[in-house]
Amino acid sequence: MVKDYDLMVNILRGVVSPKQPGKLVVEITGKKKSVDDGLNYLTGLGVELQPLAQDIKWHEDKCISCTSCVPICPTKARTVNRETMEVFHDKERCIACELCISVCPYRALEIQF
Repeated sequence: MVKDYDLMVNILRGVVSPKQPGKLVVEITGKKKSVDDGLNYLTGLGVELQPLAQDIKWHEDKCISCTSCVPICPTKARTVNRETMEVFHDKERCIACELCISVCPYRALEIQF
């Protein structure tokens, strides 16, 4: 991918177990055509691709908007509306670093991987 498609690949997380399918969370950057070509190459090899946002689960019913997750989020995917004091989760900004999970006292966040 790096050499053939001029892409930057950053492996954020991986799971490899014997006799089980492996999983990687990767960030791929480059020109749109190069990214599309690289992803088409992977799907041609039988690699199943899935946007990370589909793996993120926020249990809004458990969240009391205590805001403990807001300051620790490096991408500002967790924000608070200062007028209503409600926490908001922006799936597009989330990089699944899991920092918010460790600080949530109500276990309202789960990253399914």
